[in-house]
Amino acid sequence: MSPLVWAGVPLLGGLGAVARVMLAAAVDARRARGSRLPLGTFAVNLSGSTLLGLLAGLAPGDEARLLLGTALLGGYTTFSTWMADSTVLSRTGHGRTAAVNIVVPLLAGLAAVAAGDAFGTAL
Repeated sequence: MSPLVWAGVPLLGGLGAVARVMLAAAVDARRARGSRLPLGTFAVNLSGSTLLGLLAGLAPGDEARLLLGTALLGGYTTFSTWMADSTVLSRTGHGRTAAVNIVVPLLAGLAAVAAGDAFGTAL
């Protein structure tokens, strides 16, 4: 692994994390009053799944996959926040909303990665 990759992983991971916070905050700021669904987390993970699928379809070299897939998109997407949001919903008496927050993003994410992969492969 080249020194550029060693330097790029933490830098791109940090950039991805900053982008995640910014997008989630922007989406949540526009969320309908009374909505309990963490739409910011959903938007981040859905867009990240699409981009990861696109990357898989494009099939770049190992270093590009590491930098873009693992570092940038790994820092950008957030499984832990998704599960933490679901746990909070469940613990605060919103079990149905928690279930929706688990099932819908999971299915949408699988569809998004497949669509991104198909698009990347077609390019």
